[in-house]
Amino acid sequence: MNQVSPKCILLGGCILAFGAAFVNVGFLLRTGASASHLTGDISRLATEVVINDPVYRQNFYMVCAATVGFVLGALVSGMLLHHPQLELDKPYGRIVSGIGILLVGSYLLEPVSVTSSIGVAGFACGLQNALATKYRGLVLRTTHLTGLLTDFGVMTGMWLKGHRLDGWRISVPFFLCLSFFVGSLLGAFAVLKYDLPWLAIAGCSYFAGGVVWSLLKRRLWRIE
Repeated sequence: MNQVSPKCILLGGCILAFGAAFVNVGFLLRTGASASHLTGDISRLATEVVINDPVYRQNFYMVCAATVGFVLGALVSGMLLHHPQLELDKPYGRIVSGIGILLVGSYLLEPVSVTSSIGVAGFACGLQNALATKYRGLVLRTTHLTGLLTDFGVMTGMWLKGHRLDGWRISVPFFLCLSFFVGSLLGAFAVLKYDLPWLAIAGCSYFAGGVVWSLLKRRLWRIE
């Protein structure tokens, strides 16, 4: 079985984290709801159930749509990949291109129904987050930071205590978090400063990235 080097894992993970953050910050700025980082939104959803005010009803629907979409996306990813261990022969390129198509669909839906748009984007984020959840014992997440920050803190603490660790076990969560921040920063610029079609840009970029990965995989590792 062909193996992926830690450097390749880090580069791919950083690109995906950047993309998820770029998409997520756009929804946060446009709607106040998140498409990928749902912990706070679900807490807010519970609050809005208690408040039961019509003003909060749209937020309630958006959070529900994003949550259901995210779970369904992870479910489909599990059906397509069957196991969370990262392996080269799995159809990551096609799935990433599919995420791009979903994001373009979300962009087209936004003028018609923001709730449907964020639901589709949530589906795309769930699909992405479940692409490869384990690599050499390290749990990978590319759409939110809580687990990554935990891993970074735990690994750094073990290193400071004197445990011998491979450097990539610390660098992977650190650079994924950094990429998420940079993606959020550029996403905010795209929305607030330049009013760009951020969802369409993200969707086309994902689609192209998936095609590039599929071609590279066939050329470098001879895998169909």
